[in-house]
Amino acid sequence: MTHWRRERPDLDPEPQGVIARLHRVAARLTEELVAVYAEHGLAEGEFDILATLRRQGAPFALTAGELAAQTMVTSGAITKRVDRCVARGWVTRAPSDTDARGRVIALTDAGQELIDAAFTDHLANEERLLAPFSPAERRRLAALLERWAEDLGL
Repeated sequence: MTHWRRERPDLDPEPQGVIARLHRVAARLTEELVAVYAEHGLAEGEFDILATLRRQGAPFALTAGELAAQTMVTSGAITKRVDRCVARGWVTRAPSDTDARGRVIALTDAGQELIDAAFTDHLANEERLLAPFSPAERRRLAALLERWAEDLGL
């Protein structure tokens, strides 16, 4: 930032420092999270599908559209992710009882067992990653990020 202040004293480069640090932290966090998913044979998208279905409660099922909305990815991405999960025996895809064109994606017993183990390790990993912060700092950080996300329309 010193160089920018020297070269462009008319501009405040402070936002660049915040955004650049946040970008580096986000990239490193992704690496740390994905490593734990891989220990369970999961890619990030597969973890997301299984975790989204698991947190629904029994019968651990959603339509493809609901799954896309909750995971915030396109229907095409959902199809690819679900296809991989079906091939591995973690989910089933069945016709919807309410929409002849729709499909319901449901967690299998094997999928539930896998995500329960992976999610336990995932939370332990997140706890490790947040270890430098006190509970009060974590709450403050969460509140700031939530406010920022809302402002960005997320």
